[in-house]
Amino acid sequence: MTDPKPKTDPEDELAGTEQPFVTHLMELRDRLIRSVVAIGVVAVVLAIYPGANSLYDLLAAPLVAHLPKGATVIATSVISPFMVPIKVLLMAAFLIALPVVLYQVWAFVAPGLYSHEKKLVLPLVVSSTILFFVGVAFSYYFVFGTVFSTIQKFAPQSVTAAPDIEAYLSFVLTMFLAFGMAFEVPIAVVVLARLGVVSIEQLKSFRGYFIVLAFVIAAIVTPPDVVSQLALAIPMCLLYEVGIWAARLFIKHTKRPEDEAEPAAKT
Repeated sequence: MTDPKPKTDPEDELAGTEQPFVTHLMELRDRLIRSVVAIGVVAVVLAIYPGANSLYDLLAAPLVAHLPKGATVIATSVISPFMVPIKVLLMAAFLIALPVVLYQVWAFVAPGLYSHEKKLVLPLVVSSTILFFVGVAFSYYFVFGTVFSTIQKFAPQSVTAAPDIEAYLSFVLTMFLAFGMAFEVPIAVVVLARLGVVSIEQLKSFRGYFIVLAFVIAAIVTPPDVVSQLALAIPMCLLYEVGIWAARLFIKHTKRPEDEAEPAAKT
C-alpha cells in the first residue's frame, strides 16, 4: 500500500506551513485594521497637540517666509480653512505611523519567505522607510525655500502674491511624493539586481541613460524652474550610484543556500 501522506522535501523550510485562503484573508484584514488604528491613534494625538492648524502653519512656513511684506495665504473655498488643516493632519499621521504600517506588511508576507529572502526584505523595508523620510525632509528644508525665493525674485513688482491654501497643499503633496519616491532609487536598483533582472555591469552601462531619465523626470514633476529640477535630478543620479554599490552587498549577503553550495561543490 502507498503512503497517503504526500512527501515533502526535507530541505524545504516552508513545507507544511501552507494555510487556507480564508485564513490569509482574515490575517490581511487584521493587519489592515492595525494599520488604520495606528494612523488613527497618531491622528488623535496630533489633533490634541500641536493641533491641525499648527501643523498647517508649520507646513506653510517655507512659503510664508518668502512672501512679500503684507501678503498672506488665502482660501478661495468656503470649507478650505477647515478641510485643508484636517488633510495635513491625516498626512502627518500617516507619515508618522508609516513604520507601523510597513511592519504589518512585513509581518504578513514574512511567513511565506525563505530565510535568505527575509535577509533581503527586512533591510529593504527599513531602508526604504528611512529614504522616503529623507526625501520628504530634503524637499521641505531645502527645496521649498530655494524655489519660493527664486519665484519671488522673478515675480513682477505689480503682482501681489496670495497663494491659495488648497493649491499649496496640492503642491506640497506632489513635491513630497516626488522626492520621497526619487530617494527610493537605491531600493529599486537593489531589487532589480537581486532578482536577476539586470546585472551590475548592465546597471553601470545604463548610467548615462539614467542621468538623462532623471532630468526628464525632474522636468515633469517639479515646478518649471532650474533650481527644483536640479535639486531632484542630481540626488537621483547620486542615489543611483549608491544603489549599484548597495546591490553588490545585498547580492553577496543574501545568497540562496543552493547558490552558496555551488562553489563548494566545484572545489
